[in-house]
Amino acid sequence: MNYDFSEKEFSFFIELHQLLAKYAEGKKLDDCDLAGSENNLRQATAMLAGTPYLKLAIEPVDGFNGLLTLTGAWEVLASISPSLYISVETSARIFGRIISAWGDDVQKKKWLPEILSGKVIGAVGLSEESLNIDNAPLATLGVLNGDKVEISGRKQYVVNGPMADWFAVVGNMGDKPAIFMVEKGNPGLIIGARSATIGYGGAAISPLELKNCVIPAANVLFPADAKSMTATLRLWENQILMGASLGLMKTAFESARTYAKTHKTGGKPIIAFQEIGFKLSEMLTLFQTSQLFAYRTAWTSEKDPKEAESLTLCAKVFCTESAEQVACEAMKILGGAGYLSGNAVEQAFRCAKYGQIAGTSTEIARVKIGDTALGLRN
Repeated sequence: MNYDFSEKEFSFFIELHQLLAKYAEGKKLDDCDLAGSENNLRQATAMLAGTPYLKLAIEPVDGFNGLLTLTGAWEVLASISPSLYISVETSARIFGRIISAWGDDVQKKKWLPEILSGKVIGAVGLSEESLNIDNAPLATLGVLNGDKVEISGRKQYVVNGPMADWFAVVGNMGDKPAIFMVEKGNPGLIIGARSATIGYGGAAISPLELKNCVIPAANVLFPADAKSMTATLRLWENQILMGASLGLMKTAFESARTYAKTHKTGGKPIIAFQEIGFKLSEMLTLFQTSQLFAYRTAWTSEKDPKEAESLTLCAKVFCTESAEQVACEAMKILGGAGYLSGNAVEQAFRCAKYGQIAGTSTEIARVKIGDTALGLRN
C-alpha cells in the first residue's frame, strides 16, 4: 500500500492552495446571503475548471492517482472554505459521479462536460423525512407515461438547492431505483426557502418538492446494480465528509498553534505552558492519524472496492469525531478570542458536527461496522 504523493501532486496541492487563498481574499465565503453564495460558487467552479480538480475521481488525469490525489486536494479546499467545499463537491463529485457512473453515452455527453467545465451547478435530492435513508425506504416515485415521466415526492437537506441548474433526484420508478434529472424552472419543481444552519453558513441548503413534475423519459438514469445505488451514494457522501473533516482540523490546529505562539500571558507566549503543548500534541496526533486513515480509505476504494465500504465507515467515524475534538481543543487554546464570532476556529467548531449526522450517521455507521466485525455483512 502506497499513500505517498508524487512531486507533481504536491505541486498541485501548493498551486491549488495559492489559487484558492487568493480567491478567498476579502470575500465572505462562509457567511453570506444567497446571492453571494451563488456568485462565490459559480466563480469558484469556473476557476477550478482550469485545474485538474473537478475531474479527479471522475475522469483519468495523467500523473494523478484519482481518489487518493483528490483526498489531498479536498483538505486544501475545505481548509480555505468549508462552505465552498461542500457546495463544489456536491455539484462536481456527487452529481458528477452519478452521471459518470450511471448515465448512458447520450446522458454523459449532455451533462458531464457542463459540470466539469464549471458552467453548470448540480444538486442531489436524496434524503426525505430525515438525513437517514438507511432505515427508511425512498417514497419519491416516478410514473412512466409514454415518453414522459411524472415525479412526485419531497426531499430535505438538498445542498445547492436554491442555486442549482440541475437536480439529480433519487427515487423509484416501477420496481427499480432511478435517478430523475430535473432542470431548474421545470413545472412542478418547487424549491423551498434556504435553511438556516449552525455551520456551513455559506452553503445553500433547502428542501424541495416535486408535485406532478414531468420530465422526458430520456432524463432518467437507471444504475446497473440497483441494489447498491443508495449505498454507493452514501459512500460518496462519506468520502466527501471525511475530506471536510481534514480541512476543518487543519484550520483549527494551525489557528491554535499560531495563537499559542503569539498570544502572551504572564510575560511569555502561552505555548510555553506545558498544558498548551499537550493540547497541540493531541490535536496534531488526531489530525495526522485522520489523514492516514483517509488516504488508506481512498487507496482501498480504487484498489479493492469490496473492502471500501466498511473501511470508509470506520474512517468517517474517526475523522468526523476527531474534527469535533480538535476544534473543541482549539477553542480552549484561543479562550475568549475563540468564543468571539467570526474567527476560523469558531467556524470549524460550528461545522464539525455536521459530518457526524450527515452521510451515514455515526450511530448507524457503528452498527454496520459491528455487523462487519461479526461477519454479518458481506
